[in-house]
Amino acid sequence: MIERLSGILATAWIITLFFVSFANAEKPDVFVSIVPQQYFIEKIAGEHVRVHVMVSPGASPHTYEPKPGQMRTLAGAVAYFSIGVTFEDAWLDKIRSASPDMKIIHTDRGIKKREINEGHGNSHGHSHGHGHADPHIWLSPPLVMLQARNILEGLIMIDPDNREEYQANYQTFIREIAELDVFLQNRLTPGTRFMVHHPSWGYFADAYGLLQIPIEVEGKAPKARQMQEVIRHAREQSIDSILVQPQFSTRDAETIAREIDGKTMIADPLAANWAENLKAVAELLETR
Repeated sequence: MIERLSGILATAWIITLFFVSFANAEKPDVFVSIVPQQYFIEKIAGEHVRVHVMVSPGASPHTYEPKPGQMRTLAGAVAYFSIGVTFEDAWLDKIRSASPDMKIIHTDRGIKKREINEGHGNSHGHSHGHGHADPHIWLSPPLVMLQARNILEGLIMIDPDNREEYQANYQTFIREIAELDVFLQNRLTPGTRFMVHHPSWGYFADAYGLLQIPIEVEGKAPKARQMQEVIRHAREQSIDSILVQPQFSTRDAETIAREIDGKTMIADPLAANWAENLKAVAELLETR
């Protein structure tokens, strides 16, 4: 009797494993460039796709190079959701060639890019004529609404059988973004100036009437004279805190913070929980 029961349990376990494996195998693989995109895809797709993130946590999407294992996994992916970060300029064609049948879905389609904000004297998003497009569109809730529409259309294209669920999830996500937008409008004070090391928060600043003042000059660490100018500017504007991010060195920001008797505060534009992260940044700026 015991042996028979054991046999039945073993058979049931094998059948369960088979169906779990089968269900997992049925999920199409899709790739995104950065972690916040995974948040967006999963909000709309639910459990119907398996999302792979190209740029691992802690790495910079400006300089990232895909690993061989990622390129192999790409060969079986059905879609790549691009967003316009810098590493895509060099790698998107190679990514496409890894799987000719893979769909490339541009989630930044229809979004007019601002010029990246570089240099302390340039607080309104103009790049001194260098024309560097700012890729950080995922940090603006209104622009994420546009990205969500592109994601929805991409998901329906690769998996039309789940169209209705994707559309319902999309509507829920749009409502969540709208609620977040209202929260940030109520929390942030238009005209607030904040200093950052790397100019990641330009679209966020634009959305809520803020002014981002970066330490970097044309994507590079400031030289000694430029550092002194940044320190002078911070003192004139009564700025006593600097936003830094884990993907870049904080040395220059810490030097400036000491000179202005201020502090550095971590604000990660690539955090996994997108909505809670934007709320946390708003609280940093509110209490600076």
